[in-house]
Amino acid sequence: MPRSLDVYLSVLSPWAHLGHAPFLEIAAKHGLTPIWRPVHLPGLFSETGGLPLAQRAIQRQRYRFVELQRWAEARGRPIHLRPKHWPFDATLADAAALALIARDEDPAAYLGAAMRGVWEEERDLASRETIADVLSEQGFDADAVMAEAARPETAAAYAVNRAKATDAGVFGSPAYVLDGEVFWGQDRLDMLDAALASGRAAYAPDF
Repeated sequence: MPRSLDVYLSVLSPWAHLGHAPFLEIAAKHGLTPIWRPVHLPGLFSETGGLPLAQRAIQRQRYRFVELQRWAEARGRPIHLRPKHWPFDATLADAAALALIARDEDPAAYLGAAMRGVWEEERDLASRETIADVLSEQGFDADAVMAEAARPETAAAYAVNRAKATDAGVFGSPAYVLDGEVFWGQDRLDMLDAALASGRAAYAPDF
């Protein structure tokens, strides 16, 4: 029976950025095609007890910066801890990925480039022009994708992903959901890889 692997993420998330390339390697190794589910991260936080960064205790904010540096080094990626245009409204950037999905195009390359744009290149991913440029740079028809992103159906799909996320037990980005088992955070990729390699049944909470 084919395994199901959903990926909940937002361009807003530095952790999704750091995990993107190694996740793609794992998916390719196991012959899996991920189901990409861009999600409105602030809305997901509010529904599941999370807080925006500025509202977290200072100890948590400080530790996040330390962890970002550790993981950027471990992943071999440069990162701006305070990108020039962050935080920002990622709705349109996420919608572009949803538009690609609606057009039966793989959004992985766009997502990777968009997240690099935020966290490595300090590009403004709230800007329609920047998003269109990223799409074009990855070989997509930017005008067609941006038109699709503006459709009410795309906004509806964004809302559906948020509902699916909460139903699946997801509360942050990135979350990799293998046959219903949630692996939250790019620091759980080794565990995801091991679960795929072993072929074990998915673990489930007892309530």
